[in-house]
Amino acid sequence: MADGGGGGSGSGRAAPGPGAAAALRRWEQLRRRAAAAAPWARGLLAAAAGLGFFYVVLRVPLRLRDGLAAVTVFLSTLTPKFYFALTVTSSFISGLIFVFEWWHFRKYGTSFIEQVSVSHLRPLIGGAENSPPAPVAFSANSGENETNRQNMPECKVWRNPLNLFRGAEYSRYMWVTGKEPLTYYDMNLSAQDHQNFFTCDTDALRPSDTVMQKAWRERNPQARIKAAYQALELNNDCATAYVLLAEEEATTIVDAEKYFKQALKAGETIYRRSQNCHSQSPQHEAQLRRDTNVLVYVKRRLAMCARKLGRIREAVKMMRDLMKEFPLLSMLNIHENLLEALLELQAYADVQAVLAKYDDISLPKSAAICYTAALLKARAVSERFSPETASKRGLSTAEINAVEAIHRAVEFNPHVPKYLLEMKSLVLPPEHILKRGDSEAVAYAFFHLQHWKRIEGALNLLHCTWEGTFRMIPYPLEKGHLFYPYPSCTETADRELLPTFHEVSVYPQKELPFFIHFTAGLCSFSAMLALLTHQFPELMVIFAKAFFGTLLSLFSFIMENTEVFMLSSPWRQLTPI
Repeated sequence: MADGGGGGSGSGRAAPGPGAAAALRRWEQLRRRAAAAAPWARGLLAAAAGLGFFYVVLRVPLRLRDGLAAVTVFLSTLTPKFYFALTVTSSFISGLIFVFEWWHFRKYGTSFIEQVSVSHLRPLIGGAENSPPAPVAFSANSGENETNRQNMPECKVWRNPLNLFRGAEYSRYMWVTGKEPLTYYDMNLSAQDHQNFFTCDTDALRPSDTVMQKAWRERNPQARIKAAYQALELNNDCATAYVLLAEEEATTIVDAEKYFKQALKAGETIYRRSQNCHSQSPQHEAQLRRDTNVLVYVKRRLAMCARKLGRIREAVKMMRDLMKEFPLLSMLNIHENLLEALLELQAYADVQAVLAKYDDISLPKSAAICYTAALLKARAVSERFSPETASKRGLSTAEINAVEAIHRAVEFNPHVPKYLLEMKSLVLPPEHILKRGDSEAVAYAFFHLQHWKRIEGALNLLHCTWEGTFRMIPYPLEKGHLFYPYPSCTETADRELLPTFHEVSVYPQKELPFFIHFTAGLCSFSAMLALLTHQFPELMVIFAKAFFGTLLSLFSFIMENTEVFMLSSPWRQLTPI
């Protein structure tokens, strides 16, 4: 009675049997696993469950096996004309899709099928874009865009601000490797620069300057060196003679620095003398301009010698003093030497101050300015940046700024990332560079690769984001987004500036999307089948029936094995529960 009373005092429901309890536990475990799964896994699980439910419940009404038998009979009665019409129709439809895909790619730069699948199908299964979202702040730079679209020379060649020393660096490379690092075109441009900077109409008044005027025109290096010594014999204070010896005869940076110090002493004396009488005549004014060029050149090279010899703070001071003394000579790009030296000191606040002054829309951009700005913004987020985390939570404001800066730099010069990521080998930079060209990319990466490596995660951030630039630039590629359109003659000019053993980088072209290749292959394949069916109807019908018969037999095999593992009716399992 006690037992009976205890049973009657319950809730009035029968306790679940052992089988039902086990089924409930299995169902709870499956539910928990499904809840912990990724969104796409849950989507696939739901789809599989739906298909299984339809198969189990509707298997008898649908009479799938009878349907398969009917399809087999139908295929056996088809004539060659049907297969020919089928292949021609499929070829025509796939051809239309291919033409539409090609037109959409040429106009918008993306695949229509890929765009639709990413925009509409991926959100359904809970996916997210792996690539960071397109920056939204670019539209605010329309003023910069319009300013840079002025009539600028497309392929103007600039003097490399960080060019090496011929005797101490270029010649030593040639002695070791046997390869000529400089092209004749590049050295000819340097000869023209020397004639423009270091000569004037009054050279005939001084015998030493007359000798140096001829020396700058000499093609043979030994003849130039010999002429420099002749000029020193005539005038021991000939600054340009010391400059030539420092550039070409000195085999070490230490020797070059000694020659430049002698040139500085002579150049300052001549410069002060020219300042006192520059207003007397146009000839004296031209002489002052020449002496100013010599003095600025010597001071700059002395600062570069100090940088190469490890006296970086001294080099920074010399560059700052030079920029204050001659503020109007900004076209010499001395600030790029200063940026590189400050990066070596890891004085990032000073680097930012220099960028704030020279990263202006009224000045010609350079890879050094754009990529240094990107490096500073990447430095703030690169250490903690992870593509997987960013794709899940989205980009923070600092990360968006860094990505925008990288995209801006890559659009200005798209050749630099492959050198920074060491996807292409470096060579010695030429004495002249083409802005936005491969020569500028080589010159920048040659000196700045170490600065990118020093900041942890900076190259990883660049690797994850730089290719996204080409998806943002308006198509066709001749159009620009932030800067004036990319010049079309850079490849020709770079081949003349860079040595023959270097593989010149070409502006990255947008690759054809997968679906263009796929639709083109499908159209070609179906057209070939139509042609073969027209020429060999009987043989192609045999092949077609064999192909479809194999597919149907495989489907039938899957159905028979599915019945073994799946429940014949869900109600039988639910009844004991």
